[in-house]
Amino acid sequence: MNKFFNWLLLAGSYLRLNLRSHLEYRGAFFSQVIAMILNNSLWLIFWSIFFKRFPVLHGWDFNDVITVWGVTAAGYGLATGLCGNAIALPTLVLRGQLDAWLMYPRALLPHLVLGKMTATSWGDAIFGYAVFVLFVRPDLEHFFLFVLFTLTTTVLLIGFFVLIGSLSFFIGNAESITEQWRFSLITFSTYPATLFHGGVKLLLYSFIPAGFVSYLPAEALKTSSVGLTLITIFAALVMLGLGFAAFYLGLRRYESGNLMDLKG
Repeated sequence: MNKFFNWLLLAGSYLRLNLRSHLEYRGAFFSQVIAMILNNSLWLIFWSIFFKRFPVLHGWDFNDVITVWGVTAAGYGLATGLCGNAIALPTLVLRGQLDAWLMYPRALLPHLVLGKMTATSWGDAIFGYAVFVLFVRPDLEHFFLFVLFTLTTTVLLIGFFVLIGSLSFFIGNAESITEQWRFSLITFSTYPATLFHGGVKLLLYSFIPAGFVSYLPAEALKTSSVGLTLITIFAALVMLGLGFAAFYLGLRRYESGNLMDLKG
């Protein structure tokens, strides 16, 4: 528990420092946040028009899609807002830029992933919470469940990004592969689960874990299922563990870029 609380303190410190850095250019920061909210809203308009024409899609309605979008957007926003370097890992490894992070006295990976913030991520996070509250209008129980699932999605995505980013230790240039893999996960996570069947559905609960990102949380919110909630939490912790294991295993193969600077 001490390690967990220490990690939370470290995350809070990095969040404060990264936010101060972005707020040095307030106009640019807020314009990026607003642009991302508007971009996500276009998809909301699309689904609104779709469900006016087809009120139910294989048992799913507009509120279900809103829930999926809300969980995915908020989880992705928190993951990349807090741990922006998780998606930059392939580039850092390829260019030998882990050297500066290796000089820290604490565990490498927490410092590394927390060291960068993506401004647009907060647009995603705000959008996710806002659309769920405004359109689904949950009671207190379902709102807290939604918050829980955004956190499990955050944990799962951080683990997943670190896991696929660690491919760069083993195959060299994995930037293109990891980018496409990441986009595939986010894309599939924002579509109704009932559109997929058979082998594709199996794929979405394994190779591209979109099922654990948004489908199970949406179903758990709809049914208040304790079982699905526990499965979602377990899947997030397993993915985080796999990400950590892959990173430290791959770190043994890391080749220094001979960089001498220390991140402040």
